[in-house]
Amino acid sequence: LSLLHAEKDRYKNLLCTLVPAAIARRIELGETPIADSHTEMAVLFSDFVGFTSLTRRIAPHQLIKLLNDMFSEFDAAAERHGVEKIKTIGDAYMVASGVPEPRADHVVALASMALDMIAAARDISVETHLPINIRAGMASGPMMAGVIGKRKFSYDVWGDTVNMASRME
Repeated sequence: LSLLHAEKDRYKNLLCTLVPAAIARRIELGETPIADSHTEMAVLFSDFVGFTSLTRRIAPHQLIKLLNDMFSEFDAAAERHGVEKIKTIGDAYMVASGVPEPRADHVVALASMALDMIAAARDISVETHLPINIRAGMASGPMMAGVIGKRKFSYDVWGDTVNMASRME
């Protein structure tokens, strides 16, 4: 019985690394589909300036370490600010505030996150002696969010607000 509880806890912990805790609870309850509309949220896209040229100049293991170090710092900042990492795509990092739970300070939280991301990039640049700079775009407004997929599912966001943040980046 204790082994069953341990496995269930392990499952819950793993699920919470894939989706926000509030969404994990809904998945556990069997809710499908999970689709929400949010009237006030903010989303931020960031990526490395000159990333493609950097990939030609450093070894693969060095590049992966750099991305891992940078995204680990971003993940820690997301947790500190109570915002949700949505995903990474290559050298891009996407984060949202006000989802899945609304919050009045969604823009302030995400702007603070952006400042921490810029500081982390600067610190890692100094530490590695590599020209690390990031650009970021942020937008606020309505959007949709939900879980897509059945096997390798993910929590994602869509809408004009998301598109605007992407273009601003």
